[in-house]
Amino acid sequence: MLDLGSLNSRQREAVVHEGGPLVVFAGAGSGKTRVITYRVAHLISAHDVAPWRILAVTFTNKAAGEMLERLLGLLGDRGAAVQVGTFHATCARFLRRHGESLGISKDFTIYDDQDQLALVKRVLRDLGLDEKRYQPKAIAGRINRAKQEVQGPESIETPDPWSEVVRRVYATYEERLIQANALDFGDLIFRTVRGLEADDSFREALAGRFSHVLVDEFQDTNQAQFRLVRSLSEGHRNLCVVGDDDQSIYRWRGADRRNILDFRASFPDATLVKLEQNYRSTQRILRAANAVIARNTDREPKKLWTDNEEGDAVLVVRTMDERDEARLVLRGVQELLAQGYRFSDVAVFYRTHAQSRVIEEALRSANIGYRIVGGMRFYDRAEVKDLLAYLRVTINPADDMSLLRIINTPARGIGKTTVTRLLDLAAQHGRSLWGILEEESLWALRNATQKRLAGFRTLISDLREVAASDAPLGEIGAALVERTGYAEMLMHDDTPEADARLQNVQELAASMDEFQREHPDAVLADFLENVTLHTSADERAEGDRVTLMTVHAAKGLEFPIVMVTGLEEQVFPFKGIDPWEDPEELEEERRLAYVAFTRAKERLVLSFAAVRRIFGQQRVGIPSRFLNELPAEDTSWIGSKSSWPLPRPAEPRTPERPSTDSYVDYSEGSDVTDISGLRRGMQVRHPKFGVGEVREVMLGTPPRVSVRFPEWGTRKIIASYLEPA
Repeated sequence: MLDLGSLNSRQREAVVHEGGPLVVFAGAGSGKTRVITYRVAHLISAHDVAPWRILAVTFTNKAAGEMLERLLGLLGDRGAAVQVGTFHATCARFLRRHGESLGISKDFTIYDDQDQLALVKRVLRDLGLDEKRYQPKAIAGRINRAKQEVQGPESIETPDPWSEVVRRVYATYEERLIQANALDFGDLIFRTVRGLEADDSFREALAGRFSHVLVDEFQDTNQAQFRLVRSLSEGHRNLCVVGDDDQSIYRWRGADRRNILDFRASFPDATLVKLEQNYRSTQRILRAANAVIARNTDREPKKLWTDNEEGDAVLVVRTMDERDEARLVLRGVQELLAQGYRFSDVAVFYRTHAQSRVIEEALRSANIGYRIVGGMRFYDRAEVKDLLAYLRVTINPADDMSLLRIINTPARGIGKTTVTRLLDLAAQHGRSLWGILEEESLWALRNATQKRLAGFRTLISDLREVAASDAPLGEIGAALVERTGYAEMLMHDDTPEADARLQNVQELAASMDEFQREHPDAVLADFLENVTLHTSADERAEGDRVTLMTVHAAKGLEFPIVMVTGLEEQVFPFKGIDPWEDPEELEEERRLAYVAFTRAKERLVLSFAAVRRIFGQQRVGIPSRFLNELPAEDTSWIGSKSSWPLPRPAEPRTPERPSTDSYVDYSEGSDVTDISGLRRGMQVRHPKFGVGEVREVMLGTPPRVSVRFPEWGTRKIIASYLEPA
């Protein structure tokens, strides 16, 4: 008999539920996977339900693997017979076994996102539609959304010409899928739902297959997924769904948390169980998270609590700018390491991928290894590498590898056949690819192709002129983004992925400006060398590394130490959030904050910057409303010149090799633009470098001062870090 002694009263209630619909609201860290696996094991061991008649679905292969592993631990070999899998894998299995009545052969091919995009492009060409006007990614995204809502081409409303094009492309796209004996990811669920709801033969094949259906992360389901599990449990009604509406953070990709909030509207006799005991975090961390999420109005009321220790206060740290914030992260990691923590105990969260750049640079400067979850290193991202290739060609047009990367990026109609012809000519004449482009007489290509190549050659020549001028690096970056059409390409691609890529493009241009502000005499070649050295720097390839990730990627994970950066209005919550225009957007941002805070087990550090330069713009940082919602008794706002409340690392032993850390002023009220009284020749004191002489006062935001220190040499310091000696 299965031992249920380790379950708390609420967990046990959900596990032993006799039958019929059941909805379990499982707060963060409350043991929802434990409840699902124990419920499955209890059905088998106590009620003699055949394992193969139980279906458990979730969203990721990792989650499905963990569930199956736990079932094997509870049930032994019997656990292997339980049908556990993701929504897509489960539906693919159904269609291969029973899809013939739907006109689907069992050997169908599954198209991934790239296959789908290629097919959409082909359909656009065949219909004579311009890809620049009708972005393939946007069309593919609209088709995917239609399938999430179980809509075929005939259901697409056409209030405008663009929607009419979507319907035409969608219809032809479906015809091509049938011709290719292929399904895309959306089809796997879409076609299964259509079959269950409309095809008697298909429904009969599956209707009696399962007697119990369990769904994890139900708050993340879309309309198609909801209709799928409802259809599969229609006969027996033994449907158990587990989730947390407070952790619903994927609205932008189709998740509908109304599915869990309104579950009892669809199943009026459903039993409701709330799991509110948290086993992960300290009491103070939970009170902070509760204070933020409680302000959401459209939610199932619940309040996490724990028997864990009270814990340390949540730290709220004011930094001067994004680079000070990165140094805060670096210093925190170093001090935690000195206390006995491992690098892998620390996670750093940010709202957008572009924010990782300065944090990555700070960690690299100290040779601290890191890994990025749900993304890649800033300078490894495709859009960043594309623009860096443009910059390299402006300096060295003989760089064939860089030239090949950008010759048709953004797309300008220069295809593989043309490129192959150019490479053959280059080999034949012993020239670089650029050398061939300069010799138009050698091309022997069609007029249209010659015109495109001439346009590209002119673009590169113009960019070379800009790079060769005395223009600041920031202006070179801005000209690059505009003249190549890269930003325009991303702006026309109306998808969340394109928005993130555009932010990265803007951040690259901003990094060029920042590099020159730190190195006033730097030229473009210096910037490129710096980037190359950074990206090729030796780092820990395996094992103990700091974890960096967006908050979206953090869901489902936990760490002893969590640092959440960028807690300013227009950053987190994200820019453009207007509670009067779209209160749901703000509530989703608050759910993101709740997810971020509840990832922390022992320590939670929240930071914001007085000034932040991001996406190519500099803005004054207004502390996030989420910070003002935290309970005063559970937070510690670090004040003027306060040190990190952990043992500080020893100062470097030799002045010749000083630490790259700078002093961070955590004052809540200092004026970042105040340089009154600072003048050339006066003596000033810095908390770390000691007494020095002012050599130059430089206006800016924030203003900086060049100071000569006897042991440290001349250093540029943010003005507010200094005081008269």
